[in-house]
Formats: sequence, C-alpha cells, structure tokens
Amino acid sequence: MNIAIINGPNLNLLGTRETGIYGTMSFETFLSGIQRQYTDHQISYFQSNIEGELIDRLQQCSQDGTDAVLLNAGAYTHTSIALADAIAAIPLPVLEIHISNVLAREDFRKTSFIAAKCIGSISGLGLKGYELGIQYFIQTHGVNG
Repeated sequence: MNIAIINGPNLNLLGTRETGIYGTMSFETFLSGIQRQYTDHQISYFQSNIEGELIDRLQQCSQDGTDAVLLNAGAYTHTSIALADAIAAIPLPVLEIHISNVLAREDFRKTSFIAAKCIGSISGLGLKGYELGIQYFIQTHGVNG
C-alpha cells in the first residue's frame, strides 16, 4: 500500500515549536521510525507552508499510485475551502489528522472546512494519530503489514 502523509503550515517546526502542545520529536525522526515499522508499505511525506502546493500534492497523489492520504492541513483546516475542494476532487480516501486536540483549543479551531470531505478525523493523540491512520488504511484495505 502507498500512503502519502501531507503536512501543512508550521509542521516543519515539529520538535521545536510549542513543545508543550506538539512534543519534542521532529517529524523526520517520527517518519523514519514508521517507515522502518511498515516496511511492506510505501509511506511518502510532503510538507509545505503554501496552500497551493498542498493542493498540487493532493492532485498529484490521485495520479501517482497513492492509495490513501493522511492530511494534517494545520491552520488551513480552519480557513481553506480550496483544500476541501481538492480533497473532494480526488478519488482517494483522505483522513484528517491533528496532533493537538483542536476541539480543546481556541474557538476558531473548532471549525474544519476539510472534515466533511475526509473519511474521518484523528485529533489530540500526538504523532500517534498518524500511526493509527496508517493502521486504519492498512486494515481497511485488507493488507497485512
């Protein structure tokens, strides 16, 4: 199975950004660990602070053999109708991921423009949410890994 992880703005700062909320592990370190854990599957990673690049990557996933997408759109979750439209336009399952519990934070974070276009959401479980998303896709596609 080919699973793409796409992270939005400021998630390139994981490990140093607001560590009380996001933890001290960099995403690259985390990614390296899950790629070693799921060797029977291809797990790709893309991060951008630019909305249009995230949209381009989602569209590319629908053409490059990607089977499923884990998307942490960061703050664009709460502002981007364009990202929601991009998710709706591709024939792939997209799972919304958030490291923090967005519902326990500021009021504006309680609105997700992308949630209705995603197959589900995982929020508030730290980086473990990505791993749970990978396990979900592997299990629902009947692939052992």
